[in-house]
Amino acid sequence: MQIRVLGCSGSIASGSRTTSFLLDDDVLIDAGTGVGDLSLEEMVRIDHILVTHSHLDHVLSIGLLADSVTRRRRAAQRPPIQVHALAATIAALRLHIFNGVIWPDFTRLPDTTHPVLAFQAIEVGQVLNLGERQVEVLPARHTVPAVGYAALGRQGAWVFTGDTGPNPELWARLATLPIAALVIETAFGDDEQALAGISKHLCPADLRAELAQLSTPTEVYITHIKPGEVDAVMSEIAAQSSPHRIRALASGDVMRLPG
Repeated sequence: MQIRVLGCSGSIASGSRTTSFLLDDDVLIDAGTGVGDLSLEEMVRIDHILVTHSHLDHVLSIGLLADSVTRRRRAAQRPPIQVHALAATIAALRLHIFNGVIWPDFTRLPDTTHPVLAFQAIEVGQVLNLGERQVEVLPARHTVPAVGYAALGRQGAWVFTGDTGPNPELWARLATLPIAALVIETAFGDDEQALAGISKHLCPADLRAELAQLSTPTEVYITHIKPGEVDAVMSEIAAQSSPHRIRALASGDVMRLPG
């Protein structure tokens, strides 16, 4: 399996894209502004979108992608793109985005029998079978219902926490899972620890406490840092003593794991 980073920032600026990962060539994990870095041909190949939660920086490209690929997927008689999300997230997308006011309802377009999108409700703990790949739905703690994901490889898992504050349920599960790579958010610096707590994100001090629950040294990639704050946040993380190999994630990074 191959995971390509399309966007990993907590907001936008020149050179910054919000969260999206491409698993192999047909599965998106979140759909932030990074999806716009794909060619039209690459977008047409996407069959699944795994959504962590309903916040705009993670979902805004779902509707734009649907609009972009409708003609080509219909001409090729491709099935609807499956959008996998918590039931609460699906309800939020229907109410606030695919409502005919903010954006057309592509679960009913081009027509109700051949839509370009189809929503599929998921639950924490569920393992999704996507072709020959398995992706587990992980718990997250955020201001809205949220999840993370683990792509399960033969020799370890690629884990994405999604947006989350301190999350005991996650570490209980990861303690039983061999981890090849962990992508974890750190949205704020320690000077904004109170704001991180209110918004249910992490800061470096929180990250240190979370990573202390991993018993095996692991490749750790930091995501969701605000534009202009990367150096400051990563300096605070680097000042900590950690057995893990920690670096900032960057758009264009490619991670591979067997199986």
